[in-house]
Amino acid sequence: MITRFAMFEGSVAAGKTSAFRAAVRDRLVPLWTQFPGNTDVRVMFGDDRDAGAPEFPLILAISYPDADTMNAALASPARHESKEVTGQIVNEFFEGRIHHHVTEQHEFVS
Repeated sequence: MITRFAMFEGSVAAGKTSAFRAAVRDRLVPLWTQFPGNTDVRVMFGDDRDAGAPEFPLILAISYPDADTMNAALASPARHESKEVTGQIVNEFFEGRIHHHVTEQHEFVS
């Protein structure tokens, strides 16, 4: 299992947090859940952080069974549409950068 994270590092315009979160939920989540082959889509909105830590108002995590499935999803029409909508939302609400990280999942149950 692998997970691709989109890390929104920066800040949301003052007074726009609720509108930003609503735009993500209403306009992006329906597209992200259409990415073919995903096993789950997790959207995490940042509420608090350590003093001095960078701000991440949004972290998106989409999991896939393997890299081939992820790469097919990244080439899908839903992904291309989501990039366009993300650009619109970022231009309206967000100042910062978005970077992606792919992780390999390991679970240890105690």
